[in-house]
Amino acid sequence: MSIQSENVSKLYGEQKAVNDVSFTIHSGEIVGFLGPNGAGKSTMMKMITCFLPPNSGKVTVCGYDTVENSMEVRRKVGYLPEHNPLYLDMYVKEYLSFCGRIYKIDRLEQRVMEMIDRVGLGLEQHKQIGALSKGYRQRVGLAQALIHDPEVLILDEPTSGLDPNQLVEIRALITDIGKEKTVMLSTHIMQEVEAICNRALIINRGTLVADKPVSELRNGMDGAGYTLEVEFSDAVSETDLSNLPHVGSVRNVRSNTWLLEVQSDADIRKDVSEFAVQSGTFVLGLQRKEKSLEDVFKELTASR
Repeated sequence: MSIQSENVSKLYGEQKAVNDVSFTIHSGEIVGFLGPNGAGKSTMMKMITCFLPPNSGKVTVCGYDTVENSMEVRRKVGYLPEHNPLYLDMYVKEYLSFCGRIYKIDRLEQRVMEMIDRVGLGLEQHKQIGALSKGYRQRVGLAQALIHDPEVLILDEPTSGLDPNQLVEIRALITDIGKEKTVMLSTHIMQEVEAICNRALIINRGTLVADKPVSELRNGMDGAGYTLEVEFSDAVSETDLSNLPHVGSVRNVRSNTWLLEVQSDADIRKDVSEFAVQSGTFVLGLQRKEKSLEDVFKELTASR
């Protein structure tokens, strides 16, 4: 395993930023770490990367304790913080060489050029970092996180503030990196998790509320349920609709179109058709919609 958190808690005064959190991330996984602002994501990542010690519990990376063997952990981990801390007056190659010397990397010049090529900085390598766009600065941050060839990559909001084109490029880069390294990334962008992560951890108010493959989270924590959008030719009774089998709630979205929240995997199309006949109307359209990751995220964090 690459990362293991065992009953980890972190307090700031009397506030519990992380509360008894346990999870394991295995080699080769790309895991999304999700949660509202202030949920404890950055605090957890800082404990994994040895910037903060836990008040209780234990974090290990590649078998090394982050408190007792912090130097070994730092050799194994590449870290891109949320606020990318770059020296803006340094040139790209100069900065990466500086980072490489900290890690005492052999054949440093060759390694720097490998990283420049890997993250797509070839045309920008002779520029000052302060002259780069946000997207290219993120690439420099990724290059410094990868310069020592770590086994684990921790990325805190790696695509924050990027334009759509930059988003696509950075996501593709992270996906490529994830083929050979363990990647843990925090983000508020659900489409990003669905696009590049095979698993998601959701934290809310310091407590881990979900740890599932992304495909399972889309269907809700109980693994069942979907939304059915139905358009009738005439007005129907909301009360009668809500009494259909397996229907938990109904919502009118426009005119005679309704969203039915089905609380199981049961196929209720026949029931809807029979309901329409009994109501003296016709079904003009019927579409099944699976829950999105965003829907599940709201369910798990809004009411807690």
